[in-house]
Formats: sequence, structure tokens, C-alpha cells
Amino acid sequence: MADDYYSILGVAKTADAGEIKKAYRKLALKYHPDKTKGDKALEDKFKKISEAYAVLSDPKKKQQYDTYGSADFQNRFSQEDIFRNFNMGDILKEFGFGGGRGGFSASFGSGGQRMSGSNPFFQNMGGGQRRQAPPKGKDFEYELPLTLDEIIHGTTKTISINQGGQAKAIDVKIPKGLVDGKKIRLAGKGELSPHGGPAGNLYIKARPIAGPDYTIEGNDILLNKTVKLTQALLGDTIEINTPHGTVFNIKLPAGTNSKAKMRIPQKGIPHMKGKGCGDLFVVVNISMPKNLTSKQKELIQKLQKTGL
Repeated sequence: MADDYYSILGVAKTADAGEIKKAYRKLALKYHPDKTKGDKALEDKFKKISEAYAVLSDPKKKQQYDTYGSADFQNRFSQEDIFRNFNMGDILKEFGFGGGRGGFSASFGSGGQRMSGSNPFFQNMGGGQRRQAPPKGKDFEYELPLTLDEIIHGTTKTISINQGGQAKAIDVKIPKGLVDGKKIRLAGKGELSPHGGPAGNLYIKARPIAGPDYTIEGNDILLNKTVKLTQALLGDTIEINTPHGTVFNIKLPAGTNSKAKMRIPQKGIPHMKGKGCGDLFVVVNISMPKNLTSKQKELIQKLQKTGL
């Protein structure tokens, strides 16, 4: 949990400079290292008191602390930032302590020395560290409807995003093979950082649009093909128009059942990364006649007598 500087000094947020100084003087007299005789816990408490005073006694730092709050302020500013231009020695001399004596010298460096990244004070406090980078904005995810043709061949889509309350139109290049479960990343197109850090990323994921004659399973395509009952019974050569725009003739074996699948390798959807494609599966649907002519009915009755 982040330190509350007002609570550490025991003053209200409405306290003026005089009240803040008075509170620090009282605590400094109590917890000064010359009085705590090497007690590590009390020494740490003195450091926290001094840190709180370094911020709240400086109008600019105090304003930033009041604006950002404890946690955000301490994420933004390092110990070196906090103690920059803060002369601990002069302040303690004013309160009646010799800045270069005893525990003070051991813990904070020589009296009257201005605080810097090389001062032992910062080494003890974890100072000299680089300021933490402001956090980046949140990532967004955008679901983009894509036809089978767009998934196979790739395309460019114009989408609208909202950044910082402003609508922006951007062109997105969709690569081949952006199937369900795959994403592409657009760096810096997500939410803007509220703290001045980098913007988040935008992730585009596909939502394949279903077609009446096909379904998509990963990089495979299942293409529905309707055949006549006689074709399924006797076998035939059937013509297939693939989603790639090519035509194939495939052999339909005699006695093919409904929903049987015939595989055409490497005629599915290209893999987004790497070589090759998925497969094309022809799914056989047998068309059953609903109305028979008298001649057809007579022939089927004869077939029935043969045990078919």
C-alpha cells in the first residue's frame, strides 16, 4: 500500500506550511537517529517522516501529490525526484541538530549536503533507481466479420476505432488465413494511457461469415455437394467448384452414403504463418425425390422385389 504523507506527519490535507513544518519538527526531534541509537525500525520511520516533509513542504511537489494521489505519485516519482533540492542538513540544524553528527551522518550522509542519487540516503532508501515507466493503455479486441473469400485471399478493411474520445478510421491489412482463433496486432491502436505512457494495442480477430454451401473448421473447408440417389447408388464423376475458383472432377464411389466426406488435400484455407493450406472436404448430401412419376414408381417397385 502506498504511503500517505499526511498520515505520516499527522496533519490534515488542509494543513498550511506552518502546520506541516511544526508537525515534522516534533517528529524529527523524537525519531532523529541521534536519539534512536541505531534502532533500524525507528530509523526507517525517520526516513519516511523526512520523505513526507520533503514532498509536503515543497508547493510544487505537494500539488502533484494532491493531484495524483499516493500510489500514482510514488509510481511517477523516484526517491531522487522527491529529495531533489531538499537540504536535510540545513533543516535539521534549524531544529537544533548538527547535521553531520552520529546516526544522522551514518544514515543520511554528511550534514548540509543536498540530496542526490549518490548520497547514502538514497542507497538506504532504495534511491538512485530509475523512475518507473508510466503504464501503457489497455489493449482492445475488435471482432471483424470476414467472408470465406476474404479469409482465403486476404483483404484490406477500413474500421473505426475510438481513441481519447475521438473516432478514427484506419485501414487494416488482413492476411491470408485469419481464421477463427487467430489474431493480428496493431501496435498503439488501443486505449491511450492516462499517465502519458504508450497506448495499448488493438487485436483484430476474425468472425467468419457462414455460407449456405460450406462451413469452416480451422483451416479446413467443408463444402456441401448434393447428388442424385442414382449417382450415390451407382457411382459417378461429379464436378466441384472450389472456393479458390478452380474446378475439380472427383469420383463418387458406388454406394456412397449420405454425409460421406471426400477429401481434396491442400485446397482449404492457407495457414497464416508457414506454408501449406488446410484441406477441402466434400460432404455428400443425397437428394431424395419427394414426388415420383408412375414410371419411376413402377421401376422402384421392381427393384424392391429384387431385395434392394
